[in-house]
Amino acid sequence: MSILDAVMWSVHVGFAVLWTGSVLFVALAVVPPATRGDVGSDALTAVVGRLRWISRIAALAFLGSGGHMAGTLYTVESLTGTGRGHLVLTMLALWFVITGLVEVASGKLLDGLETGKLREPARDAKPFFYGAAGLSVGLILTAGLLASPSVL
Repeated sequence: MSILDAVMWSVHVGFAVLWTGSVLFVALAVVPPATRGDVGSDALTAVVGRLRWISRIAALAFLGSGGHMAGTLYTVESLTGTGRGHLVLTMLALWFVITGLVEVASGKLLDGLETGKLREPARDAKPFFYGAAGLSVGLILTAGLLASPSVL
């Protein structure tokens, strides 16, 4: 493994941990109190805005690091014809869907907060955040399978 490969793996895993952890934190620790009105709108705006930026910056990091790893470790045939390749493609699909859910949820929440509401936009965004959190767990499990040398 070259130094570049090690850097790419580190960037990829580092951003994956930051991103999935942020999604899970917002969905499980921030949204429930927001639906009860227990979180101030300024704090909620800051947290959700930060999640949105983490998601967008992570997307760039994933494109660069994941693109490098896919280009050096896989061919089209190995991505589409092996179990490990299927796991990589599953992770890619999960990443796209989670990113979309985070964007929709944060957009709904921030748009509602701009109108001076709190509970209603939090309730409207909740299923999207929960979906993103559930799929994030699936992404973590898929990454664990991919990292395991004895699987596939």
